Amino acid sequence: MSEQMTVKQNAINWFEIPCEDLDRATGFYETLLGVKMERYNEGSPMALFASEQTGTGGTLVKRTFQKPGRGGAMVYLNCNGELDNVLARVRKAGGLVLMPKTPVPGGHGHFACLRDSEGNHIGLHSY
Repeated sequence: MSEQMTVKQNAINWFEIPCEDLDRATGFYETLLGVKMERYNEGSPMALFASEQTGTGGTLVKRTFQKPGRGGAMVYLNCNGELDNVLARVRKAGGLVLMPKTPVPGGHGHFACLRDSEGNHIGLHSY
């Protein structure tokens, strides 16, 4: 009989957003979120989103077997209480707002959806 884990785990521990043009995609998210992304070129070229060491991390990645597009899973990025400011930068960064700021039922903040510079559909969330 196997032991059951008693430690709570996050449902997501890593995410990757595929891109065709890593420079363009990195510029889009740096402009949108107002942060600098860390670039790596070991293996697959990528740019990492900032995260706490024990938090959920993720990256922009350019790989031949991953293609950007609107039909994939939806990733929601944390806007830390700045959803209105982030949404104001979407068009300037080269994206398109698909769903405006919308309340999450039950008082769980607000969300919005956008199309990024690579054609991916991405969610934004903020309390």
